Amino acid sequence: MTTLKEFEEALREQGMHMALAILEKLKERDRAKRTIRPARRIAGKKMTPELARRIIELNQTSDMTQQEIAFQLGVNQGRVNEVLKRGKWLEENPTSEEAVARDRAKARIKKTKAENVPVSRRRTAGPPEETPRRSQSKPRNSSQLSIEEFINSAMAPEGNQSH
Repeated sequence: MTTLKEFEEALREQGMHMALAILEKLKERDRAKRTIRPARRIAGKKMTPELARRIIELNQTSDMTQQEIAFQLGVNQGRVNEVLKRGKWLEENPTSEEAVARDRAKARIKKTKAENVPVSRRRTAGPPEETPRRSQSKPRNSSQLSIEEFINSAMAPEGNQSH
């Protein structure tokens, strides 16, 4: 795919000054319309039924994309999608799947801050001492030698080996 810069260079090489002038005017127009906003939010709003209804309202009454709605309301695009596609967060139900997940995450963050330990994104089954370990002895085929048996047989005097 050709980039805009490569396209401009090709126009210059061909001496197409009128096309370059048009391209420059379009770039100026785009710069004038551009607004300076942070690319990502620092702290999002708590999802509430009112916020979910506002998301639906903006989706139905404007031509805004999910990303634009998310930026305007201070939530991420994934939350907007959850509301629009699956109807999440429309009820104030503390036992709903998303409310329970939110509360667990908040508790995890609070506990981590109290312990001053970085938050891990991986789930762990439990403390290391509780995790099951593999047993050392595995059932094996009796026709196969273990490494210990092999070493012992290799170290044994010639007369003591049995075949």
